[in-house]
Amino acid sequence: MPLPRAQLFELNDHDRAPAALRDTIVETLSRALRWGRMLEGLVPPLRRFLAEAGTTDVLDLCAGAGGPAAVLAEECARAGGDAPRLVLTDLYPHVEAWRELRDTHPGVIDFVAEPVDATKIPDALGAGRVRTVINAFHHFPPALATAILADAVATSRGVFVSEAFDRNPLQFLNFAPAALASLLAAPVLTHRDRAAKALYAWATPIALLAGTWDGIVSTLRVYREEDIRAMVAPFGGHWTWTFGTYDYPPAGRGVYFYGLPPA
Repeated sequence: MPLPRAQLFELNDHDRAPAALRDTIVETLSRALRWGRMLEGLVPPLRRFLAEAGTTDVLDLCAGAGGPAAVLAEECARAGGDAPRLVLTDLYPHVEAWRELRDTHPGVIDFVAEPVDATKIPDALGAGRVRTVINAFHHFPPALATAILADAVATSRGVFVSEAFDRNPLQFLNFAPAALASLLAAPVLTHRDRAAKALYAWATPIALLAGTWDGIVSTLRVYREEDIRAMVAPFGGHWTWTFGTYDYPPAGRGVYFYGLPPA
């Protein structure tokens, strides 16, 4: 019997969690996605989505520290052809990390330094671009998740959403080795609050426990195909929705879906 979706709290979403702890969790996730090669398998469906949308201009919503966007840009370039041109946005911008990514990937990655609400994208920012939400859609309760999709359907050229897990806590085991290495490296590789992050990651088990809790909760929050189809049903049937999975080592399986307007 499939597990029901549970909207439990994650510490990196919680306003009362210390900023340095939230940053540690987000930065650990971004780095682990690269070290664990967890997004390589997402490149073919993303490339297919962009080809069907007829654009490589991407507005990346809920970008966090920018790790997923950077990995996808690099993997797309390695696979050949045109790399997507990504503009990173978030309600809580990680400007220092994004600036480094822009400098490392000139002409490929840019960012908006001001907060951007994914449910209300300004026309000037969204015009001509498709939207992506990589490993972040599960953070939103159904009302907000629906609002993100509704805004995309109303004003964008398409929307692509992926998660590194299905709704199965055992899937977190595939992520754990890279995440642990990334957590231990976090105080060295971070841009700010090194002392506080060393306290959380090295001197105490706080970051390890918080990250483990958030990782397991993330798997329980993931939306499945039937959930998404129910969300988009009120929008009418003029958009086409595609659902799929992708694999990553050692035995991980991520999920994705994308929507496109009529050609």
